[in-house]
Amino acid sequence: MRPANAALSGADPFTLGVASGDPSPNGVVLWTRLAPEPLTGNGGMPDYPVQVNWQVATDERFADADVVRAGSVWAEPKWAHSVHVEVDGLLPDRVYYYRFRFGPHLSQVGRTRTFPAAGSSVNSLSIAAVSCQSFVAGRYAAYRHLAARDHDLVLHLGDYIYEGKGPDNPPAGPDRRHLPYVTIWSLEDYRIRHAQYRLDPDLQAAHASAPFICVPDDHEVVNNAAGDYGANGNSTPEVYLPRRAAAFQAYYEHLPLRRSAMPDGPAMQLYRRLRYGDLAEFSMLDTRQYRTPQMDGPTFQPLDPAAYDPDRSLTGPEQERWLLEGLVASQARWNVIGQQIYMTAIDMDPGDGQSYNTDKWDGYPAARSRITSFLHERKPRNPIVLAGDVHAAMVNDITLTADPTSPVVTTEFLGSSISSGKGNNARFEAALPQNPQMRYYNGRQRGYLSCEIGRDLWTSDLWFVDDALDADSPVRRLASYVVEDGRLGAQPA
Repeated sequence: MRPANAALSGADPFTLGVASGDPSPNGVVLWTRLAPEPLTGNGGMPDYPVQVNWQVATDERFADADVVRAGSVWAEPKWAHSVHVEVDGLLPDRVYYYRFRFGPHLSQVGRTRTFPAAGSSVNSLSIAAVSCQSFVAGRYAAYRHLAARDHDLVLHLGDYIYEGKGPDNPPAGPDRRHLPYVTIWSLEDYRIRHAQYRLDPDLQAAHASAPFICVPDDHEVVNNAAGDYGANGNSTPEVYLPRRAAAFQAYYEHLPLRRSAMPDGPAMQLYRRLRYGDLAEFSMLDTRQYRTPQMDGPTFQPLDPAAYDPDRSLTGPEQERWLLEGLVASQARWNVIGQQIYMTAIDMDPGDGQSYNTDKWDGYPAARSRITSFLHERKPRNPIVLAGDVHAAMVNDITLTADPTSPVVTTEFLGSSISSGKGNNARFEAALPQNPQMRYYNGRQRGYLSCEIGRDLWTSDLWFVDDALDADSPVRRLASYVVEDGRLGAQPA
C-alpha cells in the first residue's frame, strides 16, 4: 500500500460525483470513484491502492457534533479506484449526509436515507423510477427535475449506459464531454463509457439527492442480451462471456452496490429483496443473466408453439422460485416487483392477426403465466410491477392470460425513458385499440415516473420533458393514476 496522497497532483479526483444505494434500517452503501482524468481507462490514477476517508453526518455542514460515522477505505486499481463503503450503525428512517476526502480534496455532499425498522408501521414512501438514459440521444432534464424533489428512494431499472454506436451528430453543450461513440467491448471501453455518462451534472445531482436501487437491463452489456449467448442468442459463450465480465465489472465500479453484488467474472448477483417497514417490499429482478435466448426470427412475430415451452424462462428457475416464495411470505402492504421489461401481454398487430415482442415477457408466455396464475390464486397483497426498457410511459393492467378481458392480477407502471428515443412509436400507437389493458400510453416524450405510496392509496405521476435536447427544459406532470389498497387495477387520479 502507498500513502493516500502520493498519487495525485492538484487535479480534482471526484469528477464523477457521489452516490448512495441499497439502504437498510441501519445503513447504506456510499460510493465514489477517484478519477482526475475520467475519460482514460485508469481514470488518471496510479496502479496502486490509495486511501480515501469518508464521513456521515446528520447535517450537511458536517460540524464535529453532527458526524455520526467516519472511516477510511482503500481504493484499489483492480476496481478502477472505486469506493463502496457499507456503513452500518445508523438509525432507522433518518436522513443523513455524506462526503469523501482524498488528500486536500473534498467531494460534493450527498444526501441519503435509511429504511424504517423491519416491520415498523410506516405511513408513506416517495419513490422515483428511471431507465434508458442514452447519452447521445438527449439531455438529462428529467434528472434535474428529479433531483430537486424529495424522494426517499430511486429505482434504476436498466440501460444505465448504451454499448453501441450513437447518432452521428449527438447534442452538444458546454457541460458535455464527447468521445467517438463506437461500440465497446473491453473493460477500458466500458469504464470510459460509464465515466462519460457520470460526468453529466444532472445525473450526479440525482444520485446525490437520494439512495438508488439499481438493476441493469441489456445495454449495460449488449442489446437484447440473453443468458450466456449474447444478443438474441447470436454469440457463443466463449465470445460473449468475457464481454459480460468486463461490462459487469464496470457496472459495479460505477454504482452504489453492496459487496454481495461484486462480480465474479461474468456472474453477478443482482436480484435481491429490500423491505421498507411494513409498507412496501421491493423484489428486484434480473431478467437478462439467466434467460433462455429469444425465439428465432424478427422481434415482432406471431408466437411459434415452441415459445410456449415451459422450460423457457426469463428469470431462471431459481430466481422465479425466490420471487414467488418471497411474495407468499411477505407481510408488506405493497409488494413491488422492480424489473426491466414490460410484463403486460401486448398484441402489436393492429388487425386480426397477432404480433408479440419476443424480447419481452410476451416471448416467454409460460414463464409469465406461472407468475400471473400465482398472483391470481395466491393473492399477495397489492402487487405492483415497475418496468422500463420500452422508451414509453405506460399504465397497464396485467391480466391472467394474454386475453385482455381475462381477470386483472396486478398493475404495471412504466415511466418514459430519461433520454432514449422511441423509433417504433407508430407501431405501438396503431396497436392501442387492440389492447384495452393499456390504460395509458405516451411514447412521444421523455421523462420518468414518481410514486407516492400510502397505506390506502398508491399514486403514480408521469412526468415529461418538453424538449429532450434541452438540459434546461421544463418538466411537466401529464398523467396520474392510482391503485387502491385491496382493489386490483389502475384508475385515473
